[in-house]
Amino acid sequence: MMQRINGKMITGIVVSALAVSAGSAQASTIEVTTGKSTAGAQGSAASYQSVVEAAVATATAGYGHASPSVFDHITNHGLFAGGSSTDIAFDFTVTFGVTAGQAGIWEFRAGTDFGNGGAVFLDGVALGFKSNDMWWAGSYNDPSQYFDYTASLAAGNHVLQIYGLEHCCDGDQQAQFRAPGAPGFTTFSASDGLATTVPEPATYALFAISLFAFGVARKRHP
Repeated sequence: MMQRINGKMITGIVVSALAVSAGSAQASTIEVTTGKSTAGAQGSAASYQSVVEAAVATATAGYGHASPSVFDHITNHGLFAGGSSTDIAFDFTVTFGVTAGQAGIWEFRAGTDFGNGGAVFLDGVALGFKSNDMWWAGSYNDPSQYFDYTASLAAGNHVLQIYGLEHCCDGDQQAQFRAPGAPGFTTFSASDGLATTVPEPATYALFAISLFAFGVARKRHP
């Protein structure tokens, strides 16, 4: 009886910690990581992911990591002082939230400068890849020069990842979304209004305490 009571009490603590401490940020978060790569066009989305992740794993002068506020006019040489304009592996990660009222079919498009192609993943699943020379040049008129995919999304947090290889010459890049029922596309940014659920520090502290208490209770009541 005591074990069941303790178990219920601890479960209540965990749920309360998660419910009370979880916050909501009204914006997407954008992460850009680049590295040096001379790799050519790849034959699959998984290959692009593997090659790019290997390239960005090593810190190299002329490349780096940044969190721009807007996914627009993004270049390696623009983000990093003395940044290279050639032989670039791009790893873009956008975390965004979908409310219950926004669940449904979403559309994503990205104008890139990937001379050796690239790939797009959503929540860890490949949406597709292109191995041709991609240079959108600020226009979405030629489908071969940009990515455009749709996906059915449920409420909650989601992660869009774009991997690419550029040999020359590091032109502007952009990524946008169109939510269900929206009349047009919106550029991912720190003011795009997408509510991303972000656990606050107190959540982790309370959760850790709860797990410790649970471990003690199990030792005392085998």
